[in-house]
Amino acid sequence: MSPSENPFYTAFALILGMDQGLIDIVMLSLQVSLLAVLLASVLALPLGAALALWRFPGRNALIVLLNALMGLPPVVAGLCVYLLLSRAGPLGQFGLLFTPTAMVIAQVILVFPIIAALTRQQVETLHNEYAEQLRSLGLKQLRMMPTLLWDARFGLLTVILAGFGRASAEVGAVMIVGGNIDGVTRVMTTSIVLETSKGNLPLALGLGIVLLSLVTLINALAHMVSETAKRRLG
Repeated sequence: MSPSENPFYTAFALILGMDQGLIDIVMLSLQVSLLAVLLASVLALPLGAALALWRFPGRNALIVLLNALMGLPPVVAGLCVYLLLSRAGPLGQFGLLFTPTAMVIAQVILVFPIIAALTRQQVETLHNEYAEQLRSLGLKQLRMMPTLLWDARFGLLTVILAGFGRASAEVGAVMIVGGNIDGVTRVMTTSIVLETSKGNLPLALGLGIVLLSLVTLINALAHMVSETAKRRLG
């Protein structure tokens, strides 16, 4: 087999040559995942902190539900969003199905419980550690929330990176609600599935290499953040 016929050689040639088709797929993947993680973080961080600081009826049930949803099967999340956005669904009039917006919604549903549950653990640990000092300052829970979230910022950044890793590697939910439409909703994971089934191994391998590199980079960043926190906070 000549180098030009080797799928690995061709895959690296596509990456190094900045193949436009590959770049478009990667950029759409990043846009969808980053937006989903941003929205999920905005919603999940205050909820997780609130669960750590307030005691109210049903709190334990809500914590159990969040922990359970951390393992929510992506295809179930995709099916729920599909039913919500389909023509017969309550949001069908907006025509969001098979658009990047639908993919963002599906990824938010998957990432939200992860960030919320882990935020609750981080903030509750800090609250238990500093409870006496915070009470001596006369701070109520609402005033404690931004203080504890800031103090837990390194750990929470790791949590957010974990959420981004989950979003960027997702395939089932985005396939259901996005439809894998070329140039519209085709992202790295769905493209890998499609191109492999078509026998287009160079493009599938190229996307796989980029995705693996992205996941490795996320884990490296999470490790760096964790080590930085250990050095600064002891």
